[in-house]
Amino acid sequence: MSLGRILVLLLGLAIVAYAVKVELSGTMVGNPEGPTQQKRQLDSVRVRAKELEREQQKDAEDLIKKSDEQK
Repeated sequence: MSLGRILVLLLGLAIVAYAVKVELSGTMVGNPEGPTQQKRQLDSVRVRAKELEREQQKDAEDLIKKSDEQK
């Protein structure tokens, strides 16, 4: 990948991240200090994704350990 493509990719990701931030912050109603429903959902999805990643990593390590024991 050339440097130009990488720069365009990073700039595009920054624009998307900014747009998401603006959209999430624009949905606050009532208590502006509290999280919005969308943010709570996103946070719960992130937590679950991290849990799944940890479970998969543990399963992979267990599988590697079992295969090493069989050798």
